[in-house]
Amino acid sequence: MAKKNMVAMILAGGQGSRLGLMTKQMAKPAVPFGGKYRIIDFALSNCCNSGIDTVGILTQYKPQMLNAHIGIGTPWDFDRVHGGIATLPPYMTEVGGDWYKGTANAIYQNLNYLDGYNPEYVLVLSGDHIYKMDYRKMLKHHIETSADATIAVIDVPLSEASRFGIMNTDADGVIESFEEKPKNPKSTLASMGIYIFTYDKLKKYLIEDAENKNSENDFGKNIIPAMLANKEKMVAYSFSGYWKDVGTVDSYWEAHMDLLSPDNDVELFNTDWKIYTSTEARPSQYIGPEAQLENSIVTEGCIIYGQVINSIVFPGVYIGKNTRIENSIIMENAVIEDNVMVSKSIILENVKVESHNAIGNGKDIAVIDSGKVVPSQAKME
Repeated sequence: MAKKNMVAMILAGGQGSRLGLMTKQMAKPAVPFGGKYRIIDFALSNCCNSGIDTVGILTQYKPQMLNAHIGIGTPWDFDRVHGGIATLPPYMTEVGGDWYKGTANAIYQNLNYLDGYNPEYVLVLSGDHIYKMDYRKMLKHHIETSADATIAVIDVPLSEASRFGIMNTDADGVIESFEEKPKNPKSTLASMGIYIFTYDKLKKYLIEDAENKNSENDFGKNIIPAMLANKEKMVAYSFSGYWKDVGTVDSYWEAHMDLLSPDNDVELFNTDWKIYTSTEARPSQYIGPEAQLENSIVTEGCIIYGQVINSIVFPGVYIGKNTRIENSIIMENAVIEDNVMVSKSIILENVKVESHNAIGNGKDIAVIDSGKVVPSQAKME
């Protein structure tokens, strides 16, 4: 095969257990987001918009939904003869096989895939973050600084820094030390889990890491510290746009509310950097004569008779008469019958909430399981 300048590898095998019911049937990157997307669409669209045409997606936990969504990559212009998209689950060899043990091990087990393209650089991404980023600018920084590895960082408040892997750099942005979730952080430059490696250097460290039986085979815990210990040149690339790790129910709900903020930084509707996805063809939404919509996103195929306030409504949702939805996320094909109050809730796919019901207390986030029928309860006051 012809040599590729850069190949992207997207880590998409995580369970995302902190998202609870949302990842019961699918991997975290496949979780629906923003009315018509899935979380992985952001990383895939960033690759597409950045001119990267060769992407490997490393899957493991319940990949069926993710595989069906990605297909051959047509929405992101990845349906190519040379390059394109490939899903890369763990596999057996003549000497056996194993699950991916960690982020670094997942890449290690696919060195043959990378060798097939003989790339100059490898971009390693997480498939579960919400952001828009031009990876070409990061690659340019990597090349201009003659780095062996470049790590994207975002400045976070000092009060939150202990939740992240923190990079400590000199005045030129060269990384001097790395601390994983430090109690007393020395800086506020948090790793975004986005790395560019010069491939020859990455391959060397992945092979050495795989031979170390005491390693956790993780980029943050093993590869980065090993490269720092050996004085490899590692630089930070500062990113100033919107970035959200939607790894918890709270952060997932907050990211949706960010979409509805008048001055939101997600810029979902900015056509200069589109987010592409694979969606089913549906009819236009119908808004009934007595329906009221306020500061909400309502997607195709919905039938709305009630009130939708500050909420995101996914395709195919039915909302009945005298029903009020506020500060909530209603996922695909949910049915909310007449005389229902839904407040600060996440209603998952195919849920049916029968009439005369109240979901959520307006303070804590209520999550209603996919396919569940919520029977009628006490009538609304």
